[in-house]
Amino acid sequence: MRGRPDIRFMAASGTCGCAHRFFEDKGEAERNMNVEVYTLNAFAKGERGGNPAGVVLEGGLSLCAAEMQLIAKKLGFSETAFMEKSLFADYKIRYFTPASEVDLCGHATIAAFGLMHSLGLAKEGTSYKIETKAGILDVDISSEGLVYLSQALPQFLERISCGEIAPSLGMNAEDLETGLPIQIVSTGLRDILIPIRSRKLLNDVQPNFDAITAISEKYDVVGYHLFTMDTPDDAVAECRNFAPLYDIPEESATGTSNGALLSYLYQHSQLSLREVEHVMFRQGYSMNCPSEIKVGLRLSESGEINQVRVGGAVAGIARKHITINVAYLSDDKNIYV
Repeated sequence: MRGRPDIRFMAASGTCGCAHRFFEDKGEAERNMNVEVYTLNAFAKGERGGNPAGVVLEGGLSLCAAEMQLIAKKLGFSETAFMEKSLFADYKIRYFTPASEVDLCGHATIAAFGLMHSLGLAKEGTSYKIETKAGILDVDISSEGLVYLSQALPQFLERISCGEIAPSLGMNAEDLETGLPIQIVSTGLRDILIPIRSRKLLNDVQPNFDAITAISEKYDVVGYHLFTMDTPDDAVAECRNFAPLYDIPEESATGTSNGALLSYLYQHSQLSLREVEHVMFRQGYSMNCPSEIKVGLRLSESGEINQVRVGGAVAGIARKHITINVAYLSDDKNIYV
């Protein structure tokens, strides 16, 4: 069923689950803004691992982009999600890395709704619509309390040569010659998907972040998503993700990239119609942050992709306060420090 918005949008009330904004008076020219932020791990494997994200449940704050950016930078996680009211969906979510705003973040969305489920603000068996810069998307909470995000339908874009990519990973071109292409794929964000011949080679990668940044800028992508199908368990693939262009050297679990990856594997006939319904990918093991990303495709009778879903569990919920200093100028512009 569809869920009605449950966030109590109240300012500085002390209500659990609301973000609080208040100012400590330091005179007319300068004030401190104190914002409550939740931190938790998305795509966690049990109580371990996962990818940390910040979540601000914006109870009446009406934060501007500059304030969101500074909060995300001070928090320092790969992404922070800011939930707002929406005129077009149940919620609006904006996503910020420490460097800039991005259109969508899978793991931060999983974190946001996993948090709301934990706080009793979102119920099992309920569906929500979210407004993002990548479009209106669906979020479902399963009967087990797992959160699933439906992504945009895949776009299969440019292919890139092994010779161009290999030096940026400290590898030889032959290490990337698997019979599968290096290709840009998007289910909301553009990533370069890079097949690696073996798990050992994947673990031995030596990323040159300056080179990865330059290639990411050249192709207008978020970053690299490396994978191998040489796995030690029932996972279909093990992955590593590098996005230094957005101040993310390596990420331990990536929702959007893994939705793109499953679409890519199906597109290139690596998985059958039945196999793509429920797939698990591993990520974060090279960072000692083991993560499990559950991905599934829904197909039409003719075998075309109708839906891409990415989901997982959350763990390690905590709260903290981020204080930013706001200096008010005579022309009504603000400086944030």
